[in-house]
Amino acid sequence: MNAPLPTAQLRQQLYADMSPLHLTPLWEVLHALVPPRPATPCVPALWKYDEVRPFLMRAGEVITAEEAVRRVLILENPALRGQSAVTQSLYAGLQLILPGEVAPAHRHTQSALRFIVEGRGAYTAVDGERTTMQPGDFIITPSWTWHDHGSEADGPVVWLDGLDIPMIRFLDAGFAENSADKSQRVTRAEGTSFARYGHNMVPVRHEPPFGATSPIFSYPYERSREALAQLERSEAPDPWDGHKLRYVNPLTGGWTMPTIGTFMQRLPAGFNGRGWRQTDGAVYSVVEGQGVVVIESGEKTWRYAFGPRDHFVVPSWHTARLASSAGCVLFSYSDRPVHQALGIHREERLS
Repeated sequence: MNAPLPTAQLRQQLYADMSPLHLTPLWEVLHALVPPRPATPCVPALWKYDEVRPFLMRAGEVITAEEAVRRVLILENPALRGQSAVTQSLYAGLQLILPGEVAPAHRHTQSALRFIVEGRGAYTAVDGERTTMQPGDFIITPSWTWHDHGSEADGPVVWLDGLDIPMIRFLDAGFAENSADKSQRVTRAEGTSFARYGHNMVPVRHEPPFGATSPIFSYPYERSREALAQLERSEAPDPWDGHKLRYVNPLTGGWTMPTIGTFMQRLPAGFNGRGWRQTDGAVYSVVEGQGVVVIESGEKTWRYAFGPRDHFVVPSWHTARLASSAGCVLFSYSDRPVHQALGIHREERLS
């Protein structure tokens, strides 16, 4: 009589026999699938604008905006190289347009934001309305809307592109279409959308022009900055965020975009913030001033000193602390709307 096979050997034989049927035992991967805490493969990173800008200008010498369709250098997370992603759900890139150029019209299911980093005098057009770009402006390209960019500036204009490309890729829902026209026909005067929806008033009879996305596609920095200045004059800063506001859809009071949340915050002079962590990874663009962010995960610590036009990413469930001796202004975006819609968002504000 043969001795029974060891349990381990029986298990391995089971796995081998059922593998041709594309079966995998859950118990071998359960703890990786459902970990005790979020375990993102992403890592923190900082892109110093003074180091990135020369490569943008070199790109301007070797390819036109029309040839490239969009002349962009992608900010890739160091742990996700080759995936065109700054976090597992978000994309970030710096786009350059030079005087007289046009980035041709197209549309896609991915939602996009533009945050103007350098230069003024370029424009973006969305579904028949143009808006002139100024540093610090937050501009939306809603899903499946025709959009093109052009420049009547005297020098280069650079903006941060933020899109939900990795998220849409995960859902296998990415579509795009190029226009037969280089630039779309302008059918509405600049400022029409803001006049309709930007003053706590809306047309008596209207349909949301962009579905769940805000009907205001351009949020001027001068208004955002004045709101933060007023808060700084009238109330004490939050110990974690300083003075932080989120951009809203005026029709709903909710997020400006269904997949991407956007924020602007002011750290007053002498601010030394407490730590926090959240499940939504966030990308930051430094608008004004200088500061320091310290990011921790487990035994690892990253410390980045940042200045104007720098960019950095805080991945999911990494503890972050912000500080600024002279004061600064930060724009940021994350995938928080999706987390909240799915009921999975978690945040801890540490003492």
